[in-house]
Amino acid sequence: MRKTQAALIYAAMFTASTGAFFLIRSYGQTLAAPQEPLSVNAIHPPAPPADAALAQVLLALVVVIVVARVFGAVLQRIAQPRVIGEMIAGILLGPSLLGRLAPGISAQLFPPAILPFLSVIAQIGVILYMFLVGVGLDTKQLRERLAISIAISQASIAAPFLLGSALALWLYPLLSTRSVLFSEFALFLGVSMSVTAFPVLARILTDRQMQHTRIGTIAMACAAAADVTAWCLLAFVVSFARAQPGQALLTAVLTAGFIAAIFFVAQPGFGWLARRQTQKGQAATDAIVIVCAALLLAALATERIGIHALFGAFLIGMVVPHDSVLASDIRAKLEDAVALSLLPVFFVFTGLRTEIGLMHGVRGWLICIAIIGVASAGKFGGSFLAALATGSDWREAASLGALMNTRGLMELIVLNVGLDLGVISPTLFAMLVLMAVVTTVATTPILQAGPSRIKGSLSEHPVTPD
Repeated sequence: MRKTQAALIYAAMFTASTGAFFLIRSYGQTLAAPQEPLSVNAIHPPAPPADAALAQVLLALVVVIVVARVFGAVLQRIAQPRVIGEMIAGILLGPSLLGRLAPGISAQLFPPAILPFLSVIAQIGVILYMFLVGVGLDTKQLRERLAISIAISQASIAAPFLLGSALALWLYPLLSTRSVLFSEFALFLGVSMSVTAFPVLARILTDRQMQHTRIGTIAMACAAAADVTAWCLLAFVVSFARAQPGQALLTAVLTAGFIAAIFFVAQPGFGWLARRQTQKGQAATDAIVIVCAALLLAALATERIGIHALFGAFLIGMVVPHDSVLASDIRAKLEDAVALSLLPVFFVFTGLRTEIGLMHGVRGWLICIAIIGVASAGKFGGSFLAALATGSDWREAASLGALMNTRGLMELIVLNVGLDLGVISPTLFAMLVLMAVVTTVATTPILQAGPSRIKGSLSEHPVTPD
């Protein structure tokens, strides 16, 4: 009965959301965006010798890692997740602050010639990070709280997706160009409004000792389900944007075949491999090598299919048994290296592409504020109303809404994909990066400013299956 109810809720939300999006799309196709401005052929600096490039990259990495660590520690002292400090550090090292206040130092630390190297390092870091996110997903939580998690997670996707798509009707003529179809623009803006940062949410719950409470368990299950849905939507948008005329069907078929191979071939194989390692008491090096090779092959496959390497890495992580010795050893060996060395490079690379100065005048800042408001209203409002409808009281519903509004690193990953595809402009990219930072920073203060009974009342509810 519970599975039937969950399926009906999902079907109703999907049908309503799809219908509403097509109404928005039909009107949006009548809008005209300005012509793309003519670009002057840039003079690209000559590539430095290999040894000079290596020295410059190493210097940049030292600065990135140290500054990210310092800002992460500062933010942690004021009850914010470390990742927030790293995000802010990345923006401050870019043209928004360092490039504006000390352009000479900025040019020395991050010359244009080393940006391709930093881009590759950042992409590898994000691929490994998405794999670890998949490994960290506890699908058992999704099954135990299926009806509640599906209702809240899909509401937290559908509401901001539709509001973001509707917002595209206003932003498309202002911030896009005729080279971008309205459908691409609206789909991507809707996805960018829908993301929840599962790892950041987990860290907030752990810091507040809420991970084993009823609301903590529900929030984790909802965020996991929302992540899966959001990344499937992103894969669809990327395939839509990349596909040449006549190739969309081929991309869809290849994607479906890849997903089937993951769940019908890779998942049983990893299950058998994990059981073998559990019998031994620890994961053998060969087993970890097999998983890493599968991760890279899956990322390569989805990149070639046209739905981005991140999707393959995420799916491979999902099918590694969450509570196995194999998963535990993989996290122990990879998490610190990725979090301390590779992800800060991604934050800084994002910061180098974020120029707050592009938001000219009052209108630019008003648009940015409107984006933040719409994103928060959709995520918080959708989660809040769905939580109330599934039996939560208003305190739990408000806390869930605040937690699901956490975006963090996941949002930055989505935004970089959109910028690489040319679906969003650098100006809109800067606005959405600010939205990601503001909504994530706001989560902990909102929880702390809530009624004093929240934490106590939540801890009184033990986690029990529905």
